[in-house]
Amino acid sequence: MSSEKKAAFVAVVGRPSVGKSTLVNLLCGAKVAIVSVVPQTTRNAIRGIVNRPEGQLVFVDTPGRHASTRKLNKKLIEVSDRSITDAELVLYVLDASRAPGEEEVAIAARLAVCADKTVAAVNKMDAQGADYEGTVAFLNSHLPGIPASRCLKVSALKHQGAEAIVSCLFDMAGEGPALYPEEYYTDQTLHFRIAEIIREKAINRLRQELPHSLYVEVADAELRDEGKRLWVRAFLITERESQKGMVVGKGGEMIKTIRLAAQQELNRLFDWKVDLDLRVKSSPDWRHNDAVLRRLIAP
Repeated sequence: MSSEKKAAFVAVVGRPSVGKSTLVNLLCGAKVAIVSVVPQTTRNAIRGIVNRPEGQLVFVDTPGRHASTRKLNKKLIEVSDRSITDAELVLYVLDASRAPGEEEVAIAARLAVCADKTVAAVNKMDAQGADYEGTVAFLNSHLPGIPASRCLKVSALKHQGAEAIVSCLFDMAGEGPALYPEEYYTDQTLHFRIAEIIREKAINRLRQELPHSLYVEVADAELRDEGKRLWVRAFLITERESQKGMVVGKGGEMIKTIRLAAQQELNRLFDWKVDLDLRVKSSPDWRHNDAVLRRLIAP
């Protein structure tokens, strides 16, 4: 028996709001992807790294696949498609509490050509009305190439079922060297992680108003006080000038709340004390601007 360790990229795919990001965070044992009840929070291929004695798995959390003709959504689907094509394995996450619809059928059709490298994670088994049998029946009908041994129950919210997924994926992974140093749990840049945490805190507080009209730009980040303090200046950017008032809030209360929540989270994630200078500006119709989309949405 070979003693060579295993390694694989694993594309994490599913509809919006099935719990992909929560599951990736659970699998990696650390926060690598922001989480929100707002659909399509994930805009990039977010990599989370799992190191075990068997080897290394790199989970690539992809944007939720949603049927839409909007330019932003098309870009998100392109990110997901590239991740599926490039990955050695696929983790298909389904929501046991929601009946499959047209979007689920479309995802299953996309995965049909790679069913032999796909594991199905039936998530939200803790939810009222969770229907595992119904979800498996859908898989049997639309993705018969996935055997019962690769249809796994999971509750990312309750931290249940993660080890079975990791074990199954390692069984399927090929031999090879680690793709990242063992101490890594993500490969995200400092600026990207800061921007994502700020965006998470903003969309979770503005979700009824304008979550998809926002993006975050980190203008500057520098270490001060002999490397003990990280000073950050960032901008929450709206699509229209009229939206800035909602982000700022009455008397500046909303932007202050977002700033403090983001700063608190960043202090938990990083070894430095973080000082966040957060401001608001607008970039008209940025969701239709190819240059902005290329900068924000990368594989």
